[in-house]
Amino acid sequence: MSRPSGAGSGTDDDLVTVAIPVRNEARTIERCLDSVLNQTYRNLQVIVVDGESTDDTQQVVKRIIADDPRVELLVNPKRIVPSSLNLALAEARGVWWVRNDGHSTIPPDYVERAVAHLRTGRWGGVGGRKDAVADTDTGRAVAAALGSPFGVGNSTYHHGTEEQVVDHIPFGTYPIDVLRELGGWDEDMVTNQDYEFDYRVRASGRELLFDPAMRIDWRCPATIKGFFRQYRRYGRGKVNTLVRHPESGAVRHYVAPALIAGLVLGVLLLPFRRLRVLALAPFAAYGAAVVAVSALTARTVRGLTARVTLPAAFAAMHIGWGLGFWQEWFRVGRDDGWTAALRLLPGLRSLRR
Repeated sequence: MSRPSGAGSGTDDDLVTVAIPVRNEARTIERCLDSVLNQTYRNLQVIVVDGESTDDTQQVVKRIIADDPRVELLVNPKRIVPSSLNLALAEARGVWWVRNDGHSTIPPDYVERAVAHLRTGRWGGVGGRKDAVADTDTGRAVAAALGSPFGVGNSTYHHGTEEQVVDHIPFGTYPIDVLRELGGWDEDMVTNQDYEFDYRVRASGRELLFDPAMRIDWRCPATIKGFFRQYRRYGRGKVNTLVRHPESGAVRHYVAPALIAGLVLGVLLLPFRRLRVLALAPFAAYGAAVVAVSALTARTVRGLTARVTLPAAFAAMHIGWGLGFWQEWFRVGRDDGWTAALRLLPGLRSLRR
């Protein structure tokens, strides 16, 4: 396989730039930075980009900077992740790029493993397994839903166990000249910007590697309401990605919107007595699936409250994503025309603009 431009160069002591976008992460940023600064790979430039936090995040980071000059602090008045990443990219001096979040930690060999993969020249990006962690009962239910194929479909980085080529990696690591060649992150993408960027990496002829040994402990939402809101944002963000790249959609991206469509159809059919069984079918089928999968998943979850919260966690994920998808889809139809909106759906992409 020929080596893509910008990959596979460098030496054993290449500088690695670690970018960490944060906002109001005072409770977790020290733990995050400890995991980064204690890597077996020592030659690091660590750029924390703060989105104008209203808590003590900046003060905590400045205290750490006083003890370790590898850490730098930037402030992002736009307060969104893609612009924070682009600010860090503009200041990056490294050969390789590693992303982490202020509420996530990585194992000591994370950077070393990433750089070893990237140096081969085969990969446009490398990512690890994103394991949700939590301290509360509700948080543990959310974490279990995120680790379930029923919850996230074939999203390998949530539950994969073998190295493989994938379509998307979490908190990706890349050759920095690839990031610059592709223009960094789209700042109009408030969410789903990582998937959109990975699509451009793949469209450039490069491949993405998933390595489950590169484990990321990611602190997930601690409430069902917060989890629902997060996945509603994700659903809206997916539509924005499809607007740019209609062909990037995968089956898993449409399952939750299809669920919402089925439930709405059921509600519309309820007044018709002869169709009532058909109307109730999507509710019964989804409810049975949630109960059955929750019962199986509960065996791996600690705490009675967490176990009984599992159905709500699954429903928050699926309904949040589905509602967010349709909410943004209707906005596209209203603002850009219904032909443009229909092109975002499977089987209708050949419609003329």
